[in-house]
Amino acid sequence: MSSSLRSGVSPGPQIRDTPGAFPSTPGEPDLPSVVSSQNSLSKAVYERRAEYTVPAKIRIKVGSWNVAALQGTEEDIGSWFVDGKGISESLSNLSFESNGTTDGRNLEGVSHQEARRSKKKSTVPSNDPGLLPGGEEIGLYVLGLQEIIDVSSATEALKPYNDPWPGRRWKQAVEDALPEGYVKVAEQQLIGLFLLIYAAPRIAPTISSVSTTSTGTGLMGYLGNKGAVLARLVLGETTRLVFINCHLAAGVEKGNLERRNWDASQVLSRAKFEPLYNGAGEKEESGENIGDEDFTFWFGDLNYRLEGMPGDDVRRLLMLHTKNEYGQGGPSRRKISAELAIANKQKPSDVSEDTEKKSHVFRHRHHIHYRSTTDVPATYPSDETLDPSSDPASLQTTLASLLPHDQLHQQMRTRKAFGDGWREGPIDFLPTYKYDVGSVGMFDSSEKKRGPSWCDRILYRTRKDKLAYEEKTKAEEAAKKRDEEMKSHGIGDPAVNQEEVLFDYDPATDGDDDAYDPDADAEDPELVKTAAGFEDKIRLEYYTSHQRVLSSDHKPLDAIFTLHYEAVDPDLKAKVQQEVARELDKAENEGRPAVTVVVDYHHDHEGESRSSSSQEGVDFGNVRLDSPKVRAITIANTGRVPATVGFTDRIVSTDKTGGAAPPWLRIRFDRSGDKDRSASEAREVYTLEPGDATNVELTVHVKDIGLVRSLNEGHANLEDVLVLRVHNGRDHFLPIHATWLPSSFGRSIGNLVKVPEGGVRKSHDGHEESHGVKWSAPREIFRLTESIEDLVERAIAEWEMTAVEANPPWVDTGWPFITSTQEDKMARNAKERIREALDNDTPIPAAFPQEVDVVHRVEAVAETLLTFLSSLQDGVIPENTWTDVETALSERDKSKTHLSIEDQRMQILDTFTASPAHSTSFTFITTMLVKIMNEISSQTADPKARVELRKKYKETFSAQFAEVIIKAPLPVNAKERRASQSRRKRVIQVFIEESAES
Repeated sequence: MSSSLRSGVSPGPQIRDTPGAFPSTPGEPDLPSVVSSQNSLSKAVYERRAEYTVPAKIRIKVGSWNVAALQGTEEDIGSWFVDGKGISESLSNLSFESNGTTDGRNLEGVSHQEARRSKKKSTVPSNDPGLLPGGEEIGLYVLGLQEIIDVSSATEALKPYNDPWPGRRWKQAVEDALPEGYVKVAEQQLIGLFLLIYAAPRIAPTISSVSTTSTGTGLMGYLGNKGAVLARLVLGETTRLVFINCHLAAGVEKGNLERRNWDASQVLSRAKFEPLYNGAGEKEESGENIGDEDFTFWFGDLNYRLEGMPGDDVRRLLMLHTKNEYGQGGPSRRKISAELAIANKQKPSDVSEDTEKKSHVFRHRHHIHYRSTTDVPATYPSDETLDPSSDPASLQTTLASLLPHDQLHQQMRTRKAFGDGWREGPIDFLPTYKYDVGSVGMFDSSEKKRGPSWCDRILYRTRKDKLAYEEKTKAEEAAKKRDEEMKSHGIGDPAVNQEEVLFDYDPATDGDDDAYDPDADAEDPELVKTAAGFEDKIRLEYYTSHQRVLSSDHKPLDAIFTLHYEAVDPDLKAKVQQEVARELDKAENEGRPAVTVVVDYHHDHEGESRSSSSQEGVDFGNVRLDSPKVRAITIANTGRVPATVGFTDRIVSTDKTGGAAPPWLRIRFDRSGDKDRSASEAREVYTLEPGDATNVELTVHVKDIGLVRSLNEGHANLEDVLVLRVHNGRDHFLPIHATWLPSSFGRSIGNLVKVPEGGVRKSHDGHEESHGVKWSAPREIFRLTESIEDLVERAIAEWEMTAVEANPPWVDTGWPFITSTQEDKMARNAKERIREALDNDTPIPAAFPQEVDVVHRVEAVAETLLTFLSSLQDGVIPENTWTDVETALSERDKSKTHLSIEDQRMQILDTFTASPAHSTSFTFITTMLVKIMNEISSQTADPKARVELRKKYKETFSAQFAEVIIKAPLPVNAKERRASQSRRKRVIQVFIEESAES
């Protein structure tokens, strides 16, 4: 079992809970953040990091598997990836005895294993003790999967989003197999690509700066049917690791090979991580690109093939080895024997002479002679067993004859791909592709008979490897440039005496001594100097495939690395930090800038009187919804030197938003910021000369409904502390506090019907849960709808009486919910008064000053109603109720059943049975809309025009109110979204039309 890592240990970006998409790293570049801790202290501690790091060691297991979108593959993940099972002794360079166990003697036979294969159970052999380290021996599990969905499907490949369900299924399978306490530190999906990283309990707290991203290179060069998912993390606050799980272009043609190389180059150039921060909280100059890390692991289905040989010959050559895995029976044994028997017969008449020559040349070049199954001995004399590398009949010799034809090794040697320092362990295992599903050793027996290849690979690169490659490239370029300069002076001219030529450089052949050598990867680990200046070392322990996993046409493979690195010790770091702090305190002098902060005295109209003492901070008094409140402070330079000041990031808990101020507070200086401030400064700063001062305006404005709900429920408050940074001086901490006046907005209908007379302000601290049900529907909805009905009637009557020549406001359909007047201070004030009347349960008409005309009044109340309805926590029609209504409408549409308006209305009201308060609220709203339509349409004498006007109003009203009263998300699919929007409007139209007709 495992859990997810919620936070990192450094001030850098924290680990995300949701997988990103294209890519997951934010696109907008952020300027470096100025943290409120003393920068000088952090920097000084960071410079002494060598004193608080200790040697550490970790085993990293990297696994890769193309699961071909096949069901049942997840049943095998725990066995091979976590427990190290499913490896064939005879087809690998591993054995149970060398692994310190003899439990392999009871291992299930291959034929029996294939015969019992099931999609619902693991396909690995029974009684398999495992040949690789696993369980708690591994500190970091890194799993890359390909094709967890069918990427060949255009529907899947063209999806603009990731389907999370397959990922959840695989994640659950991995977590069920892991030991207790392992923590998920990274997750990323790109269509069919999936990357998971889990850390041991002792390792997880030391991981920070995790960033994941994706790069699509598929259709049109950008879609996600091909590409890579990547993760970067910092281990022990010192060592940067990058993991790349990829799926490159498939195919055997030359164009496919070039596309694979292009895919890899795109991943390298386009992948970007979040900014990296060092132990001092400063943004690193590097860390966002591939190549900035200390160790990189690139794995997945790279799709490189075997080139320059007939695929059938390779299949039969390898099956000479795999057939010995079987007994005398079984379907796979018979298929292999049949193919090998065919190879010994004469060539068919339809085989061209050219094809036969190629096959003949290949067979003789690699000493391949097909024999009948009885000609191949099952064992060799034990007393005189040859070294496998010297035995012409051994698997190692066969693999050695094939590897020179491997496209990946060829591309690495010629530096067309992965030539910039990438390594791979020795390949002592069979090609991982392509097998019959359910078979240990039967290569593709379908009509295509695809040639076997090492498509699935695990590469790695150290920082030292990359730097060595870059130095070598620079040296070659310099040598070439010198060569060209010498030739330009005639030194390289053929007519010149060759003895005068100092050297001859041929870029096509020079440097071959340093070309890719797969055998070089088995050497002892060497020291690698990391970007942080530490000396780490890495060793590849195991690199093999799991031949006896049967559920996919690819065989999974993994590699286990041992990494020795330096990790930060928290206790030692705390000790160094204390020492540095004492040294810095001792070094302080009087030459530092100093400022004084004065909070201006303020007396509210409400009778609140606040002290002007700056030590008490800034008190905004009572604060209401969407009613800005302003306070002012003065910052004066009382020192002897210029002072550069500015508000910097606050120290906040994980549940609060960072930045210089909370979201509900705005800060405005009375002057422009310094134009010549350094690029490293995150925010506006202001330089004050000695004796100079600046005024700062602070505005509290609570408008976000989510915050309103939290304030109403007592889960949040309007208190914070601003940090005024004085460059090279002492920080000033300015407390901010305000008293929230509870609001009826942002609550649920179920809570509002419990509010007693007097409104939410009069109830116990604004919390009405302790009261029983008082009303059949929220009084706020009743009072707003009643006021609108009355004001619309008055507005129309007054308009007729004044006989104004201008068009009446209701000419625009949607009035009064679509306003005809400009938003101004009077309108804002009117809405504030309406909200205050609702919260205090006072009459709405009394809230308007006499100078506000009736049109402005009705529009203000109408806008307040829409805002109130949209703020309801459960909505007038809650999500569960809407689901029932929509299901009934959808079924009726499918059956093409015609119901009268009355029957449709009764069918909808039936769904409100369990919630009468919502039903009554809905009735208030629809009744109000009908009365508005009746009033407005009565002003039109022409019957046809009246019908047309009612039709327009019905369409507009239904669209307006469907959006605010139905609290249910719209479908993602565009077609389903349009259908749902239509049904939402129809529900309201049914009640408007019915009531209007009646």
